[in-house]
Amino acid sequence: MAESKIYHEKQRLQFCLLHALNNLFQEKDAFTRAKLNAIAEKLVLDDPDKASWTPFSVFFKPHHNAVTGNYDVNVLIAALEEKGKSVVWHDRRNSAVTIDLEEGTLMGMVINVPVKRYGGLWKGRHWVALRRIEGVWYNLDSDFRGPVELKDGGEVQEFLDAVIGGGGEVLLVKNEC
Repeated sequence: MAESKIYHEKQRLQFCLLHALNNLFQEKDAFTRAKLNAIAEKLVLDDPDKASWTPFSVFFKPHHNAVTGNYDVNVLIAALEEKGKSVVWHDRRNSAVTIDLEEGTLMGMVINVPVKRYGGLWKGRHWVALRRIEGVWYNLDSDFRGPVELKDGGEVQEFLDAVIGGGGEVLLVKNEC
């Protein structure tokens, strides 16, 4: 498949989870901001202890920042489950060689990496999708200009080991829930 036919959303504000999910599903509106906000709100309703009000509750909600986005892992897992997918958290004590990249149920991966922005003044985390499309793995990072092909399984595993070594998390997205 030519790279031009691979769907790739670019980063806007802190909506990297939204972009990662749409890149993972290869659809513009697999998820929308409204849909992710609704999932985050439902998570709060399901856990009354999280529903306490503070003066900042309008902006900083338990599972996301209402202004900039920045959704948490709970929103990711709930969103994927709504699409019939399951998430398996890779045990970071193991190297990436333990991930079976050829497994038939593996749809792709979502990784969460630490980032520094604005000359290191702001530290946060960033969601990135990895997906195999027509037999080729792509890094669909919304900070990139376009998809980046990972040449083979060895390159994927090297990349994932670097992610793990740098404090990142690897979540395997399975086609079965």
